[in-house]
Amino acid sequence: MSVEILDPSFAALVDPNATVTVAGSGFVFTEGPIWHPKEQFLLFSDIPPAFRYRKDASGVSKWLEASNKGNGLTYDRDLNLIACEHATSSVARFTNGRREVLASHFEGKELNAPNDVIVARDSAVWFSDPTYGRMPHYGVERKQELDFQGVYRIAPGGGAPELMVERGLFTQPNGLCFSPDEKLLYINDTDQAKIHVFDVVGGTLSNGRVFASGIIDPDKPGAPDGMKCDAMGNIWVTAPAGLWVYNPAGKLIGKVVVPEFAANLHWGGADWRELYITASTSLYALTLKIGPHRELFMDAG
Repeated sequence: MSVEILDPSFAALVDPNATVTVAGSGFVFTEGPIWHPKEQFLLFSDIPPAFRYRKDASGVSKWLEASNKGNGLTYDRDLNLIACEHATSSVARFTNGRREVLASHFEGKELNAPNDVIVARDSAVWFSDPTYGRMPHYGVERKQELDFQGVYRIAPGGGAPELMVERGLFTQPNGLCFSPDEKLLYINDTDQAKIHVFDVVGGTLSNGRVFASGIIDPDKPGAPDGMKCDAMGNIWVTAPAGLWVYNPAGKLIGKVVVPEFAANLHWGGADWRELYITASTSLYALTLKIGPHRELFMDAG
């Protein structure tokens, strides 16, 4: 059984008898899934070999062989790809094949290793900056220049990244997502096994508090990493043995069991009802009843 119902409300989001299926396999450590709304394909990262793959109706194919150990992916309003690069400590945008660095330093020091990225409806780019990309296998081993791990915002017009959270608040900030009205920003911490939530007002964060904690199970592999919000404001986050789903009040309402260590997730398909899950050596899919929070790029389709 792939779906575990902990609250009756979860059955409105996914059929209790739905099954997680394999959509691709043979990878090393997959991450960063993102769906192209016009051309109807999924891109995702395989971090250690620095490959980027494409999944479409014909199957899975290698899309890029030198991604700078790219991780998180998203699109801007014009469907230009934005990628977090572990090997270069950069957030980069790709326009017609041209690579443009949006952020690589803060206060004169190299960023740690940008990990996850989202674009707000005002076109501001938000990203997390843990240290995983400075570790062997997932990145390029090298000394850390900053003495903290933060979350940043790049203004709609560009410019230097602005630190949005208190230094030291996060140990390893990772997945981030907005609520449907973008009045809330959720940020999880892999090491702390919790999710924080902040009020968003005028491009600033305030009133930070813990939304969910204890996202850990000593008997099962998995931790908070990738995280997305659905159309009803429920939070889907990678966790022990797969995905855990919380309602907007912070109540755990259900789980999705995934055969491998789940790292990230994203909605796709013509009706935005197919959930893709990147999990170690494989890409998985699960059909849902609920679609995603409508991010900026999704309306370009």
